[in-house]
Parts: sequence; C-alpha cells; structure tokens
Amino acid sequence: MGVERKVCVMEPTLAWEKYNWNWYSSPIVLGGARSQLSRMVCSSTRGVVRSLESFTMLYLTLAFGFILLIAGGEMLVRGAVSVAQRFWVSPMLIGVTLVGFGTSTPELVTSLQAAFDGLPGIAVGNVVGSNIANILLILGVAALIVPIAVTRKSFQRDGIALMLATMLCLGVVLWGAMDRWLGAVLVAGLVGYLVFACLNHEGEDGEAQGPSPSGWFGAVMLAVAGIEMTIAGAWLAVGAAVDLAALWGVGETVIGLTVVAIGTSLPELVTSVVAAWRGQSAIAFGNVVGSNIYNILGIMGIMALLRPISVPPQIAVLDIWVMVVATLTMIGLIVMYQRIGRWAGATLLVAYAAYSFVLLG
Repeated sequence: MGVERKVCVMEPTLAWEKYNWNWYSSPIVLGGARSQLSRMVCSSTRGVVRSLESFTMLYLTLAFGFILLIAGGEMLVRGAVSVAQRFWVSPMLIGVTLVGFGTSTPELVTSLQAAFDGLPGIAVGNVVGSNIANILLILGVAALIVPIAVTRKSFQRDGIALMLATMLCLGVVLWGAMDRWLGAVLVAGLVGYLVFACLNHEGEDGEAQGPSPSGWFGAVMLAVAGIEMTIAGAWLAVGAAVDLAALWGVGETVIGLTVVAIGTSLPELVTSVVAAWRGQSAIAFGNVVGSNIYNILGIMGIMALLRPISVPPQIAVLDIWVMVVATLTMIGLIVMYQRIGRWAGATLLVAYAAYSFVLLG
C-alpha cells in the first residue's frame, strides 16, 4: 500500500523504477509497463474523484438554489402583503405589479442575452414558453394547493390588459419580425397599463385591510430582497441543473426545452406556491397575470427596441396558439366561475404535460 501511495504522488516512472522488486521478470522488461499502468490508474482515480466532487458540488448548488428560492418567495410575499396593507392597495394590484414584474426579471435577462447573441428562438421562445408555463404549470400547482378565487370586478382591468397583450403577441409572431417601432408600441402599452392600474385600483378585493404595523420602507425592502433572492436562487438552480444534465449526457435541446424554460419561471412558481400556501390567492393569481403582461409588453418591447430580431416561424405553428388558448381558458374560468378550483388546476397541469410531451416527441 505504501508503494501505491507513492506512485500516485510521485512521478509514475520514477516511482516504479524505484520500487520495482523484479516480481515476475526483469525491471527492464516490465518497469515501463508498470509505469504506464501507474499513470493510467492515477489518472483514472483523479478523474473519478473530480467527477464525484463535481456532482457533489452541483447537487449542493442545486439545493442551495432551491433554499434561496423558497426563502426569497416567502420574503417577497410577506413584503408584498405589508406594502398592500400599508398603502391600502389591493393584494391583486401588488401581485400584478411589484410581484409579477419582479419575478419576471430572469426572463428579461435571458431573452436580452439571447437576442444579443443572435438566438431569436430562445429570445422569443422564452417569452411564449414562460407565459404557457405560468398559466398551465404555475397556476395549476397553486390552484391544487388552495383554490384561487377572484371576482370579475377585480380581474376586469387586468384581464382586458392581458387579453390585449396576448393578441399583440400573436400579431407579432404572425408578422414574423420585431422592429423598433413595434417595441415602442409595446413599451408604451406597458406604461399606459401601469398608470391606469395605479390610478384605478379603488374598490378591489382585499384593499381595506388596515395599515401594516411595520414601516413602508421596511416592507418594500423586504419585497425587494425577496425578489433578489428568488432571482439568485433561480440562477443557481438553473445553472446547476444544466450542468448536471450535461454530465448525465442529456441533449442540449432537451435541456433548453425543460430546464431553461421552466427555470426562468422558478421565481413565479415559488412565489405563487408560497402565496397560495399562506392563503394569499390574489397575490398568487396576480403574479401570473402581471408576469404574463410584463413578458409580452415589457420584455418583447425592450428586446425590439434594443435589438430588433426576427421571429422563428416554428413558434407560429404551435407554441403561440397554445399560449392563446391557455390565456383564454384562464380568463374564461374567472369570468364564468370566479375561481380556479383544484379540478381546474389538475386539468391545467395535464394540459402542460401534454404540451411538453408534444414538444419532446
């Protein structure tokens, strides 16, 4: 055993020449073979150790990313509720604006990076795919935890804005190009929506809850810190998951369709789940609606202004229509039943599984 330890530490040839005891033949005959074998054994051992260390570090990074996501989602919901109480603003409005837009930051960064790298499929596909995941996956999971109840009156403004934004997105995809003038129209629409939402939020559900015992600055900082933690957690989790998938030999296309697409929506998923678990269904629902509006008007608009790109024709074949149908289904559930129950949530999840199966098939 002592000889083997020295072989791994020392130069292999010198080690075998020094500790070759002429076991079965002359050291001149077998010394070279043993030195070559020692190199192979030591190299293989170091490779295994490095692989084990890589897997261990990636799993630890993935776990830490999920911890940040959960903690950040909890802080974001607490801070958002405190802001709503402090300023006598409805949780629905806070969910649509502060929470919804804040959790869409990963999509913004990812799409902008892809646009500047000349990858329009990822840039536009990230927006469309995230909107599909927000409704079918995230809203489905949240509804399974706690049925989401929203009145027609509180959803009227945001539902109309979401429907108009979705139709604009459909038009952009069918048009096939994202020019700067089109980006200006989208961003102007987002600004107009924000101004209108802030000036016309009276009488919405959950507004008169009384002032929060904590200061408004602390509540805002708590929400901002929650957004930062969810974004950092998503970045760590997505990066670790992509590296693990690569180490396991999973193809790049599969990684892009699964890990990256869902990964940029992890902040929305965790925030909506935490909000639903805490009984804040208005924030959970507003998070999805606000994120989808911002993805279309904000992210696509900013992309078009900074880096005009073409829209891949493949998106017009299936994905955009799935997004439109999913949006209409969500709006229809609220208009007809004023709630999204557990059965509806399960149906949304089944629809997302079917859509993913078609993509991967």
